[in-house]
Amino acid sequence: MFKRVLTKLKLKDNFSRYYLLVFTVIVLTVVIQTIIQYSLSKQRQASLIINEAGKQRMLSQVILNSVYSCKYGTCDYGKLRFALNKINNTHIVLQKGSSSTGIPVLDNESIQDNFNKLQPNLNYITASLDDFTMLNSVNIEELTIEVNQFLEVMDNIVFQFQKASEEDIKTLMIIEMELAVFSLLILILEIFLIINPSFKKITLQNQKLKEINWHQTHAFNSHMKNIKDFNHILKIEKNLSHKEELITCLMEELSDLEGVSNNMVKSLEKQA
Repeated sequence: MFKRVLTKLKLKDNFSRYYLLVFTVIVLTVVIQTIIQYSLSKQRQASLIINEAGKQRMLSQVILNSVYSCKYGTCDYGKLRFALNKINNTHIVLQKGSSSTGIPVLDNESIQDNFNKLQPNLNYITASLDDFTMLNSVNIEELTIEVNQFLEVMDNIVFQFQKASEEDIKTLMIIEMELAVFSLLILILEIFLIINPSFKKITLQNQKLKEINWHQTHAFNSHMKNIKDFNHILKIEKNLSHKEELITCLMEELSDLEGVSNNMVKSLEKQA
């Protein structure tokens, strides 16, 4: 009874080890893939932000060129209105975020300070050009100064976005490296604590089977043949003294066969 309970506990322990190995591999795979996907998402997000911030610089130049054209050449009011709306909307989105474009709310105080510094320049540009009927009265020199200041601050903002993105990516790379090293250590430990003992157990089982096979094919079969031979001779032997000798030999063979059987049982009962 005790041996049965012990065997069940060993089987349960083996299954627990295998389940632990599979569970660990699954968890590590999920965690690593999650980190990788998060890193890729952050990179796409950073690229989008930097791209939108870069367009602000281009839009400021488009606005200035359009005003020059309106004062001294042919005016494209649609292009100018689009640029004004776009530069104002993007200015808000880069700070407040947008679920439709995937841009998050700005949480960098240093960049926010530059956006605050940029606001007066943008207010001047918007207020000066809001009424297209008054474009001829716009002071080009002052507008150029405001646009140049806007462009300079916007350059700093783009650089800050790039720097923040590089730092985030660097942090994620460090986390990925640490996680990879940790995963490698876990797998090495599992190889020594789970896989190697399993291989040893399989090797021992093979050895048991070889021993049993040897007993079966050599000793066991040999004794069984002798017993059959003695039994056949005993049936036809008429001399009583010879029969007694045959019975003695037969009993010896049975005793040896019992020993072979015990050796087979011992081979099965060897500890893993």
